[in-house]
Amino acid sequence: MSEEANKKKYSADSIQALEGMEHVRMRPSMYIGDVGVRGLHHLVYEVVDNSIDEAMAGHCDRIDVIINEDNSITTKDNGRGIPVDLHKKEGVSALEVVMTKIGAGGKFDKDSYKVSGGLHGVGVSCVNALSSHLKATVYRDGKIWEQEYERGKTLYPVKSVGESDETGTIVTFVPDETIFTQTTEYSYETLANRMRELSYLNKGITITLTDKRNKDEKGEFISETFHSEEGLKEFIKFLDDTREPLIQNVISMEGEKNGIPVEVAMVYNTGYTENLHSYVNNINTHEGGTHLSGFRRGLTSTLKKYADNSGMLDKLKFEISGDDFREGLTAIVSVKVAEPQFEGQTKTKLGNREVTSAVSQAVSEMLTIYLEEHPDDAKQIVEKVKLAAQARHAAAKARELVQRKNPMSVGGLPGKLSDCSEQDPTKCEVFLVEGDSAGGTAKQGRDRNFQAILPLRGKILNVEKAMQHKVFENEEIKNIYTALGVTIGTEDDSKALNLDKLRYHKVVIMCDADVDGSHIETLILTFFFRYMRELIEGGHVYIATPPLYLVKKGNKKRYAWDDKERDAIIAEMNGGASIQRYKGLGEMNAEQLWDTTMNPEFRTLRQVTIDNATEADRIFSMLMGDEVPPRREFIEKNAVYANIDA
Repeated sequence: MSEEANKKKYSADSIQALEGMEHVRMRPSMYIGDVGVRGLHHLVYEVVDNSIDEAMAGHCDRIDVIINEDNSITTKDNGRGIPVDLHKKEGVSALEVVMTKIGAGGKFDKDSYKVSGGLHGVGVSCVNALSSHLKATVYRDGKIWEQEYERGKTLYPVKSVGESDETGTIVTFVPDETIFTQTTEYSYETLANRMRELSYLNKGITITLTDKRNKDEKGEFISETFHSEEGLKEFIKFLDDTREPLIQNVISMEGEKNGIPVEVAMVYNTGYTENLHSYVNNINTHEGGTHLSGFRRGLTSTLKKYADNSGMLDKLKFEISGDDFREGLTAIVSVKVAEPQFEGQTKTKLGNREVTSAVSQAVSEMLTIYLEEHPDDAKQIVEKVKLAAQARHAAAKARELVQRKNPMSVGGLPGKLSDCSEQDPTKCEVFLVEGDSAGGTAKQGRDRNFQAILPLRGKILNVEKAMQHKVFENEEIKNIYTALGVTIGTEDDSKALNLDKLRYHKVVIMCDADVDGSHIETLILTFFFRYMRELIEGGHVYIATPPLYLVKKGNKKRYAWDDKERDAIIAEMNGGASIQRYKGLGEMNAEQLWDTTMNPEFRTLRQVTIDNATEADRIFSMLMGDEVPPRREFIEKNAVYANIDA
């Protein structure tokens, strides 16, 4: 047989036509983003989305989410219940169609749902496909209906298992361990943050989260109930309770413009950062979009008109920028769009052009009325805008210094940077190291081909409390910008970060494993979150995890990263071992630092992600801001098990 004939034939028969559920199981990341922690929690959000859609349509006001002892999830609602009658086209129960067909569901029928959060998602059928077992129970038409599935395939036809006057849907699913190989353990805090967010975005709904894996001091399951009567107004108070208010009132509105329901809430604080959060059909659009553009346009034009008419800007020698109106502003914009069009890298940027004018009009009307009725607040806001404009001009000069080449450096890079030889940024990593001593050890221990070292002197500036020009004037921060090769952006959009020239695709924060080291980590993360958020969102920021102990006995030596691991190693060695506690990176020699913390084959890097931008915003302002009571309360609550990643 010829060599050609020996080759495997590539014909029409070779093409795998993967339909629906099979394709979800083979390419899960296409549907839920990833198969790690984020994707695992996304399964819960998809099921809850169905209940939220029922609530938005006015048929449901209670949702229960339960983390069971085996890490399975149960969701219950008191909606109408998924229809169970025969689906004419498919020839099976409508419940089975919803659970086993991709793209099926009532939300595609405009008579059933005007708007839907789940449309942006992937539906309960994908959750079914990625679960080793799923059970759906429906209360409808005076009966209780049931069907079970394994990995998306039905185990039996829909059947009646009892009678009931109640209505609603219960779904219990077990994430498939063969898909979610990293973990199938749910985080109570992650789910609680999302349920809290949903309760604010859909006022009047009661959402209860219960964790049957853990009990409180009274011996009862850990549980929280989320309910909001004022919606975004309460959400703003929750987000901004760690900041000092500039005005005491929350400026808010709710209504419909051009057929688009718009809800806005905003407040000013004495801080210097802008905190804008936007939602479309309950989806957090962290890349913004047309609704955020509309908010900015309405805010800027209305405030500028008021400030000009009041004469408060007459003595100002330069123009006011849009950024100046948003310094110290916390705002939430939520719109409901019948057919949302999403764009951007992660499909979380709204593209519907008609939304811009709807939000702009709503904000303009809301602000005009508020400023007229609250002249003292209006004066406070305009005075803050003037101060922001003056600081911006000072920041522009400082920014120019960041972009200029440092005369003490080589090739425009910081003098302290020990660069790597590799030219491909995707293969390069830079370690931001605490102090010159540890920096020296890291330089000796690194692989010079792809690892660069940038020592930082002590604790960098706390950007949460600093005006923008002070941030750009800070020597350590200037060095970080220059070393990474990123540009800061234009004057009008000072927080936009251009990652096109990012010199290292891994930025690793490496600090001592002690209180000071943790503080420096948090300061750097706060800086990244406020001024380089795109770096975190792009998955470029990591935290190194140096060991706490070296355990030795004879010729044997083992490293331990916590007390539990240390004790286990001592037990394995049958006692008699000597223990060295590392107080800092500088106590390790170059070989030890390489073996434990820098060698890609053996090290553990924690990637910094932002699962919930509003919660990250709140925690950073609480930990690094001026208000002491919320920080004390947080530390007291989390003192034993605090482990904060962005």
